[in-house]
Amino acid sequence: MPIYTFDSSVIAYRVRELPKTFVLSAVVIAELTAGAPDTSTRKDYEAMRRDYDKAGALIIPTSDDWLTASRTLFWLTQWRKKRAGGKAPKLITGASQRMFLDALIAVSARRASAIVVTNNYDDFKAIQYYCPVKLLRGSDFFKS
Repeated sequence: MPIYTFDSSVIAYRVRELPKTFVLSAVVIAELTAGAPDTSTRKDYEAMRRDYDKAGALIIPTSDDWLTASRTLFWLTQWRKKRAGGKAPKLITGASQRMFLDALIAVSARRASAIVVTNNYDDFKAIQYYCPVKLLRGSDFFKS
């Protein structure tokens, strides 16, 4: 039976529809907690993290995951530079940080043999070139 994890673009809207084979990414819960609209929601996310950690279903990036994610971002930047003729195009503010967190989600999900369900498919597809993680669009996952 496949194991799934959702990135923050999916879980924020589908937290009540988690499959039985769901594992929670510590990176995603950090993103959600940091962006929580109020204290009550923040506490809910923190409780969720504790529950998944106790159940052994929390994907926590290792030091190797951090290194691999940083290499992936480096390679993506080099690809962008090459495509632009030697100088990387300017990114939207925060784009590099978001892409790094996505790479960290992908790398740690791959280690856990989890399929990443995302609405941010194009970014994860770019990451997949350097990190062969299994991906599924959120819309495809929730069709069934």
